[in-house]
Amino acid sequence: MNPADGAGTDARSATTLPRRLRLALIVAPLSFLLLFYAWPLVTLLRRVLRAGVVVDTLHRPGIVEVLWFTCWQAAASTVLTLVVGLGPAWLLARWSFPGRRLLTAITTVPFLLPTVVVGAAFLALLPDRFAGTPTAILVAHVFCNVAVVVRVVGALWTQLPRDLGGAARTLGASGFRAFREVTLPLLRPALVAAAAVVFLFTFTSFGVVQVLGGPRNPTIEVEIARRATQLGDVGGAAVLAMMQLIVLALLVAWSTRSQRRAATRFGLRRTRRARPITARQRALVALGALATAAAMLAPLVVLALRSLRPREGWTLRAWRTLGTTELRPGLTIGGDPIGALMTSLRTAVVATVIAVVLGGLASLAIAAAGRHGRMLDVGLMLPLGTSAVTIGLGMLITFDHPPVDWRGEPWIVPLGHALVGIPFVVRSTLPTLRARPPGWIDAAATLGASPTRSWWHIDVALLRRPLLVGAGFAAAISLGEFGATSFLTRAGRETLPITIARLLGRAGDLPRAQAFALATILAAVTIAVIAVIETLDREPRDG
Repeated sequence: MNPADGAGTDARSATTLPRRLRLALIVAPLSFLLLFYAWPLVTLLRRVLRAGVVVDTLHRPGIVEVLWFTCWQAAASTVLTLVVGLGPAWLLARWSFPGRRLLTAITTVPFLLPTVVVGAAFLALLPDRFAGTPTAILVAHVFCNVAVVVRVVGALWTQLPRDLGGAARTLGASGFRAFREVTLPLLRPALVAAAAVVFLFTFTSFGVVQVLGGPRNPTIEVEIARRATQLGDVGGAAVLAMMQLIVLALLVAWSTRSQRRAATRFGLRRTRRARPITARQRALVALGALATAAAMLAPLVVLALRSLRPREGWTLRAWRTLGTTELRPGLTIGGDPIGALMTSLRTAVVATVIAVVLGGLASLAIAAAGRHGRMLDVGLMLPLGTSAVTIGLGMLITFDHPPVDWRGEPWIVPLGHALVGIPFVVRSTLPTLRARPPGWIDAAATLGASPTRSWWHIDVALLRRPLLVGAGFAAAISLGEFGATSFLTRAGRETLPITIARLLGRAGDLPRAQAFALATILAAVTIAVIAVIETLDREPRDG
């Protein structure tokens, strides 16, 4: 699409849609953003600005160690993910082979899985000696984030001319030297972008570290939750949350500048993927595809198997007892697994409806407001750059006293989930509105339709399929959300991720097997939602 066309669409919508209607579209999403995102952040900032709270927090035992561990594990996870991800990225970007689309989906699934499921999967996969070690955290982070390298780096790799490496080898360079001195510099902008995204996700990792790191290896996210919920040190938690936000802001600024400086002016075009012809090429592609699929699927397969095979042997006991809260008189499993599943489903439905309604209104408002809609667009993206733990902590301390004592309300959890789901709805719907040809509105006006009627029958009608895609993303996010929920959930209303984490923390083989069973269910539901999203997104959109 020509960018000018999108600009023309925005300008046309802004001038033809009545001003009152444009303002009405903005009110609900903007109010939601200010109430449940901006206000909690301001409340956190006020806690941090109290005299002496920053100095006191930094002088508390263990804080410096937490900060150091958070930084180095994120840096190590990022480097390892880039190294591991280059192989699948090259394979999927440069070669055409049977099953390529399926392999792309397999590499993408781990990135979208709930973090508590990933933690449980590697707890099931790795030997017991790795429990609570940095190694377990690093391996799980690589598993989650390989998809970022495959998608971001692979998108640029697909456009690099294939004859560059051949020309270098003709001049006497080895294959590795041609890659190092020709291909790698051209991939640098994508590598920087992927590194920034991976560092952001590993720096703010909560579920994986909570499950695999244990109390011996906490990150800032885990320490924020511990201080706020166990130690009652809300001021210290707020300081850590603000420090984390500052680091993330600096990371985004560095990433933007580095990508701009690394950009190479080069005539890029999408090149046709080659089919492996020689026996060596076929073997290389086949082995690469099998290794990638095995690495991505092994943790999930072992997770399901460990739910069926605790230490005493093969048994369905963990699955049969999911509906019970008491194994024998006086011994409970610490929650209601089936009740947690139903709570997660109800929460996901409510969060999805909120995200779809507000995200749809926001997309229509952004498209109709033209240049001024960009501010709302940027504002709605901010929750994605803020950790879920920070969002949950901010809502916890903001809505804890009259007249807004909402902490115990059942709807506060889906509101927190919707806050993160709305950006995905906007990103799913806005491109469709911006791609709409301006001539459609002119044609409707020629036939006698008013601007409002034209907007309703054209723009609003275009959103049907994109809203379904956005709803799928919002549902998947809600089902797996763990960070904010750990602050906002209440006894008797635990979601599935909370129940899984609690079962993993209990002694005994049966609670752990039940946690693996619930994690298997949550993984299956998430994968089903992702499959629906892929199906909807692949079908041609109306219009």
